[in-house]
Amino acid sequence: MNMLAKRVIPCLDVHDGAVTRGVQFGKVEEGGLRNVGDPVTLAVLYDEQGADEMVFFDITASAQGRGTMVETIERVADRCFMPLTVGGGIRSVADMKVMLKAGADKVSINSAALATPDLIREGAEKFGSQCVVVSIDCKLTGPGRWEVFSHGGRKSTGWEVQDWAERAVELGAGEIVLNSIDSDGMKQGFDLLITRRISEAVPVPVVASGGAGTLAHLAEVLLEGRADAVLAASIFHFGVFTVGQVKAYLAEQGITVRC
Repeated sequence: MNMLAKRVIPCLDVHDGAVTRGVQFGKVEEGGLRNVGDPVTLAVLYDEQGADEMVFFDITASAQGRGTMVETIERVADRCFMPLTVGGGIRSVADMKVMLKAGADKVSINSAALATPDLIREGAEKFGSQCVVVSIDCKLTGPGRWEVFSHGGRKSTGWEVQDWAERAVELGAGEIVLNSIDSDGMKQGFDLLITRRISEAVPVPVVASGGAGTLAHLAEVLLEGRADAVLAASIFHFGVFTVGQVKAYLAEQGITVRC
């Protein structure tokens, strides 16, 4: 077993300056998002609870939303010590630079990387692979086949998920966030099969996302799924568990975590 400390990462989906939560990538225009609270307040709370990192996804696809997100990252970086990752709407090296300058430690790209794979290489060459995270949204589309989807899980790309993960790493991605669309927000557990497949296929850290509902789910994806980190939203936002409770449970299961 890999004895490197496993990371616990709360995720904040930010829409027009507020944190929201959906189920299976529900969209705001469909009434699929629920307002959770202020991103800075939540970030400070999770920082105090001992979160290893924080991920922000900007789901406001507008210039106005981008300005709000930059301000949010600046405020969070000023008050928190944990590393920050920002994703959503980052389409160029210039966009990456804006977020890194605002205080992010990493940038996460998804649809833009699929549309222009060289963006991964350009970002890695400019800022270092450690700053470039490729987020992959996947869905089971047939027996043993998980397909990559873009545009918030709405558009099939034709890529098989392992092929795309390996290609992203070849281009310079320093980390993969693997999101299961089928499990997202369902609180029924992570997709262990595909998480393990990707974790064993690529030489960079894999962050499991989509499905956290119980403490056992988190331990399962770190042990059976071989993930390097676990990302969760609902269990933290709605007060089901604190980061400290998660880490205490994982330690009880023999999983190395950061104090």
